[in-house]
Amino acid sequence: MTTAMKFRHALAHTVGSSGWHEALEEVPRELFVGDAVYLADTTRGDLWTPVRRAEVGEDGWLALVYTDETWVTQVDGVLAEEATGMVTGSPSSSSTTPSLVVRMLEAAEIGTGDRVLEIGTGTGYSTALMCQRLGSGTVTSVEYDPAVAERARKAITKAGHTPTLVVGDGLHGYYENADYDRLIGTCSVRTIPPAWLEQMRAGGTITTPTWGWMGGVAFAHLTLDDEGKASGRFLQDDLYFMRARSHLPPPRPPIVTGIGDARESRIDPAILDDEAALFVAQLAAPAAQRASGEDMTILLDVGTGSRADTSPSPGGGWIVHQHGPLRLWDAVEDAILLWQAAGSPHQSAFGLTATRDRQHVWLGEPDGPSWDLPA
Repeated sequence: MTTAMKFRHALAHTVGSSGWHEALEEVPRELFVGDAVYLADTTRGDLWTPVRRAEVGEDGWLALVYTDETWVTQVDGVLAEEATGMVTGSPSSSSTTPSLVVRMLEAAEIGTGDRVLEIGTGTGYSTALMCQRLGSGTVTSVEYDPAVAERARKAITKAGHTPTLVVGDGLHGYYENADYDRLIGTCSVRTIPPAWLEQMRAGGTITTPTWGWMGGVAFAHLTLDDEGKASGRFLQDDLYFMRARSHLPPPRPPIVTGIGDARESRIDPAILDDEAALFVAQLAAPAAQRASGEDMTILLDVGTGSRADTSPSPGGGWIVHQHGPLRLWDAVEDAILLWQAAGSPHQSAFGLTATRDRQHVWLGEPDGPSWDLPA
């Protein structure tokens, strides 16, 4: 048994998935990680240093590759193999933690005979795992970034697999191979793209992380009915990937605070540090972005110019200023108070229903309190 095979067997044992164990043992992750990755600077979150296979030696590289970790392979469009030095920016592609990949595949309930559409090929590792288990002919994968797609294609081909690989916007899906049994999003979306609904068979499932502009996340698992409506609860897993590039928020203008109508806040702004509360706040103000200052929480809706900011009141409590056509903090307060009255549940207490005409998140049951997602 080669050193690489020993590492693969150890990783498969660590991940501990019965359904995907054989695929984990057979698919060489080193092909997909490539010859270089980025390591984050310990003091600056936007600074990345490329580390190359040749610098650490083969055994050291395999030990890195088969650690159950995410390895960043591209930062703001610069592949690690092509970097000539330190790079500043945000990760734009990575080889996701294998255990997280398997959790995603298991959550999607992928099994023998399923036709799968994967949105976001990335390095191609999850694509290869599905090919290994299901057969290449059942797997279609779409990647937005041409350089990332080409890198993945080479690795997938070298691993011996021949799925349908598409370069394009995964939010449009891929009609040519529809209908699909399973759709998985290995990128996070703000809303469910209508094309996804159209390309699934009745009874098929869409499994994708959601990530809105305020930073709230939830993991959706939806089933389509005969009329093309997808509905289901969010899952217990707090799982998410990088955001789909066309679902990123718009750039924020310079932030101005302390303008507009002022009043006492009905909630402690620190509640938004709770992930479930942030998700709820985002439902109430889906076009708003969140920022922070010293002892201050700021919401800004770029499209309407509406804004809200909170700060401590000298007499105790918090003062909120609101400006613009939308009263962002009013909406957030109402949603948070409703959520607290329901026991402050996790995102899995909520569900999502999506049709071509409307998408809305509901609390408890589909006929319970609900919030529309942006069109």
